[in-house]
Amino acid sequence: MSSENISARGAWRWWPLRFLVFFVVLIAAYIGCQIGTFFLEKHPHGLPEKIVVPAAAILGSLALVAVYRLLVRWMEKRKAGELLVSRAPGGLAFGTILGAGLFCAVYAVLWSLGVAHFKGIGTTDGLPLAFAISLLAGFGEEMIFRGVVFRLFEEGFGTTVAVLLSGALFGALHAANPGATLASTAAIAVEAGVLLAAVYALTRSLWIPIALHFAWNFTEGGIFGAAVSGGRINSILVFPLHGPDYLTGGAFGPEASVAAVGVCLTAAIVMLVLAAQRGEWTPLRFRLRTG
Repeated sequence: MSSENISARGAWRWWPLRFLVFFVVLIAAYIGCQIGTFFLEKHPHGLPEKIVVPAAAILGSLALVAVYRLLVRWMEKRKAGELLVSRAPGGLAFGTILGAGLFCAVYAVLWSLGVAHFKGIGTTDGLPLAFAISLLAGFGEEMIFRGVVFRLFEEGFGTTVAVLLSGALFGALHAANPGATLASTAAIAVEAGVLLAAVYALTRSLWIPIALHFAWNFTEGGIFGAAVSGGRINSILVFPLHGPDYLTGGAFGPEASVAAVGVCLTAAIVMLVLAAQRGEWTPLRFRLRTG
């Protein structure tokens, strides 16, 4: 298992210390990439926004990968196998299909319940921004919460605790978003936090959760026009939701709906069972240092 393949030396054997450095550096890099992308959106300097904004997000995502790899090489004295280049094409393709498919399944449930109503075709104007925001969120948040939080918590406490704690922290990250409630925070922790941790636990690759996260957000906001964690973007389809908040997710969006929780939690349970069957499950333990 990846959590056992640590060859850190000296002070870096203490995973809480590595956690602190990883977390602070990657958060700072992620925020910097977001600021740069949004600055270019507002000030494209004569360049086409539809090209500049996605290009900035792609470059920012590659920069985050480089920062993560350098931190792993420096502190853990190993190659970042969870970001192995040879696994990127298949992982990104599979994760994209899975993320888009899961969100379409949520909307299918909502449509069958009479909550989602197709009203026609919208616009493609919002796609560049939807792509950029979704891509940075996929790369930045997955490297932080699965590559750092889950992976190092698992090293210290085992897989079960890592799934629960990383999911809870991921939900807390979204607690300050527009339209957020206690219910939406809990929903994000369960449906997204647990699902994405399960994907990583099963595959031991960051490419799939990165692509799943990206595709879910892009499909939700850029295709269906639903609120993505409280934020809205012009979309290809006009597919509004009408009904009680527990079904629509309210102002936060369908991520806070029982449909999303049910679909994602079901997928997560399947993956966690498969991970356990394949031996990708570290028993409960408590340790502060490796080796």
